[in-house]
Amino acid sequence: MSDSPRGVVRHCPFCAEEDLWPVEEPAGGWECRACARVFTVRLDRVEAQHIPGRVAEEAALGREEQP
Repeated sequence: MSDSPRGVVRHCPFCAEEDLWPVEEPAGGWECRACARVFTVRLDRVEAQHIPGRVAEEAALGREEQP
């Protein structure tokens, strides 16, 4: 999705601690020093049609387009 270096991870998805450090391998990986796990987080896509505000916005636009 993006070529930005790495997103900021706020807590470990395994133990919820915040003692995280970036690692070189794997690329984009994070090391949790509380539970000793190394992990990556990847965003595949955002399903825009499932966002409630977006659904309401598109419905309103559809009503405006009708004569």
